[in-house]
Amino acid sequence: MLESFVSWLLSLFRGMGYPGIIALMAVESSILPLPSELVMPPAGYLAAKGEMNLAVAVACGVLGSILGALANYGLARWLGRAFFLRLGRYVLITEKGLDRSERYFAAHGEISTFLGRMLPVVRHLISIPAGIARMRLGRFVVFTGLGALLWCSILTGIGWFIGSREDVILEVLNREAQRYAGRAILLLLPILAVITAGYIWWHRRRARAAGAAGAAQSRQE
Repeated sequence: MLESFVSWLLSLFRGMGYPGIIALMAVESSILPLPSELVMPPAGYLAAKGEMNLAVAVACGVLGSILGALANYGLARWLGRAFFLRLGRYVLITEKGLDRSERYFAAHGEISTFLGRMLPVVRHLISIPAGIARMRLGRFVVFTGLGALLWCSILTGIGWFIGSREDVILEVLNREAQRYAGRAILLLLPILAVITAGYIWWHRRRARAAGAAGAAQSRQE
């Protein structure tokens, strides 16, 4: 099932190309919580196979992240916190998650728009307190872009590593699977022996009880 999902994901990226990376990463950075872990590693994998350019894929991821973050920033700056609380029930934004991102922004200041790109939940919500605080747009774009560059590079690099060493990784996984399968069999054999012995004992006891009941009934007759 996992293999089928991965194949479907790679086929999807082959069809969407670079514009798909921009669009999906824009969604990931906006109010819709699409995991970036489902976007950039497949791009890195395809880059390792020669079907994409690694640098262009990362650049598209960064561009998409900035665009999505700008959408959050603009909405927060002009419509305020209440807008996201009302909208939250439709797009899975919780007040708890929003409070967490606001506390993070208050604790770390504007640099949190850079640091927050590496943190789950905070990643796609940190733009909201930045907009509410009316952070300077230029600084917001720079910090968000740098954070996105680091995060997208890490995820794309993971995908590239897997794609470039796929044969070695599959060989290791296959070898480890065989080793653990052997251990599992050794552990299961005693358990199966106990279950088998218990079943035989129960079956014989039941047969003896049935025979005794039959003999008693015959004597009564």
